[in-house]
Amino acid sequence: MVVLGRATDPVVAVDVGGSVIKGAILGAGHSGAIRRWPTPRTGGPAAVVSAVLAAVDELVRECDAVAAVGLAVPGIVDSGRGIAVAAANVGWHQVPFRDLVEQRTGRPVSVGHDVRASAEAEIRLGAARGAYDAMVLPIGTGIAAAMLVQGRLLHTGCGRAGEIGHLHVGHDEPCACGGRGCLEAIASAAAICRRFTARTGRRVADAAEVAELVRGGDRDAAAVWDEALGGLATAVAAYVTLLAPEVVVIGGGLCASGDLLLQALDARLAGRLAFQRRPRLVAAAFGDRAGCVGAALQAWDLLGAP
Repeated sequence: MVVLGRATDPVVAVDVGGSVIKGAILGAGHSGAIRRWPTPRTGGPAAVVSAVLAAVDELVRECDAVAAVGLAVPGIVDSGRGIAVAAANVGWHQVPFRDLVEQRTGRPVSVGHDVRASAEAEIRLGAARGAYDAMVLPIGTGIAAAMLVQGRLLHTGCGRAGEIGHLHVGHDEPCACGGRGCLEAIASAAAICRRFTARTGRRVADAAEVAELVRGGDRDAAAVWDEALGGLATAVAAYVTLLAPEVVVIGGGLCASGDLLLQALDARLAGRLAFQRRPRLVAAAFGDRAGCVGAALQAWDLLGAP
């Protein structure tokens, strides 16, 4: 359940992930309970688009009073035109989500980047509230960062800024983007599962299961986790050197591993940073629900809600 304490018109908020589509109705009179649907693994990009539209339809049908729809989608996003330009994890190109959803629902629609939506939630209401310089780093099926610089959330590079998941971090594994050595290919939740299975032949349900194996002393899980931490430390240290955030908010599904991630990453950063400002590392207040909360905030912004 997400409790925002806002006496606002209800909105539908949907956060599209590479593994799970999350959605909720938020606003006055609604609990904000998060619903989840699996992101289709077969059928290509068209199947994912259909699943997103079906999730929106299901939520809108439940509440005639829905005033707007907020979508948070991965990859490169043209928010001004409401288009999902491209996303390596789901494979779509130039999807006109705003037009598609407005035609189906008759409601105004905001379309934003999933990581920047998460950042809106954490900066305005959550773990980065009151910060002047911050990075919000959700770690899920993919990895990207949202950048708060001098109190302003950056929306630069035609929707391409913040793709920290595609920094080279010193390995040679292929990435879904077509490159090699990317952070996302070693440290995303999906990569941690894939690499553990490749190393051991054992399948795991998710990265949380790998984390539990690490706590239980499994050496293979520990090796995969250690390599992921090394990649994260390299990428975060580069960001810290360039932009000196006072706080780094770790979100997405991987933040559920708690101190196994946060304390270990903090220790790695301490060994890498010299003169640089050392940021506080904190877990996202909204966890993996931040994208939905941010999508709702963007929908309310579209309506001009206070």
